[in-house]
Amino acid sequence: MRIFTAAILAGLTASAGFAQDSENAAQDENRWAIVIHGGAGVIERDSMDAETEAAYRAALDAALDRGGDILAGGGAAIDAVEQVIRAMEDDPLFNAGRGAVFTAEGRNELDASIMTGDTLEAGAVAGVTGIRHPITAARAVMENSRHVMLTGEGAEAFAREQDLEFVAPAFYFTERRWRSMERAVGEMGLPLPDRPEGAPEPEDIEEGHLDLLEREHRFGTVGVVALDRSGTIVAGTSTGGTTAKRWGRVGDSPVIGAGTYANALCGVSATGTGEYFIRLNIAARICLEVEMADRGAEDRPYAVQDAADLVIQGALTDLGGDGGVIVLSRGGETAWSFNTPGMYRASWGSGQDRIVAIYGDEE
Repeated sequence: MRIFTAAILAGLTASAGFAQDSENAAQDENRWAIVIHGGAGVIERDSMDAETEAAYRAALDAALDRGGDILAGGGAAIDAVEQVIRAMEDDPLFNAGRGAVFTAEGRNELDASIMTGDTLEAGAVAGVTGIRHPITAARAVMENSRHVMLTGEGAEAFAREQDLEFVAPAFYFTERRWRSMERAVGEMGLPLPDRPEGAPEPEDIEEGHLDLLEREHRFGTVGVVALDRSGTIVAGTSTGGTTAKRWGRVGDSPVIGAGTYANALCGVSATGTGEYFIRLNIAARICLEVEMADRGAEDRPYAVQDAADLVIQGALTDLGGDGGVIVLSRGGETAWSFNTPGMYRASWGSGQDRIVAIYGDEE
């Protein structure tokens, strides 16, 4: 599967031309762009009811509005990325923050990361359980500590020092995530954990909805990449991980270079089977392809779409991994590539039409 956006720069027949056009675009004070994903998986029309589809499209539209308004008004890319992801962390439709999946022990263990392209500064948190907005904690790590990644209790101690908002475990609870975890734990032959204190009374969930949930959110993650008028690219990713994960498992989302990466030329946020994205260093690998093209390597892609496809449809697929990425260049070129039936995704920018898509056969 190969997905193209209307924003791909046309007529670039040489790497030197691409580099020059990209440099000019980055200097255009009116240029801004944003690209968003809400997870990839087996997302198909015949298994998605109209109400659920409308809810996801509305959520992606709202995310574009939130981030686009910041960028169009001259705001910073880092603020756009953080604010959009914060809203998605509060939306139970997505596997991040509220609505995150449960571990086999009945906990929500959350991961997030953020990176600024012009300085290569980055921050991440992993395995946190009480921070309302892990993306804000990741930004605090980047800006207010000398470290890049903090985990577990240490990350939460740091977040308290930063006066970040904490919530009780029941805040993250959704019945469909709990039921999905129960089914997975049962299939593994493990004991069922106790229902979290403060969780609402059990409600009926149709088995068909659970089937859809497991296929649709097999790789649930949210991510944003933004370019502001100063030419700065920022990428961020947040996730609850995988259903019924064990032993403190951490995927690619908080790993700089695997699930999130940004430099002066390119920004990437990924969603997929984290173990493969870590092994292949997917996010940084895509930006390296863009950088090599910018330097004039004749056998390298000239556009971010080509770079994304080369890595996702090539290296990732060849290794047996699945998922996808969103990508943004310093020239405002947006792209996505995924090898699953669908991915929740959206893009917008100066001089670009708004795009909101779910299925693999959409633009």
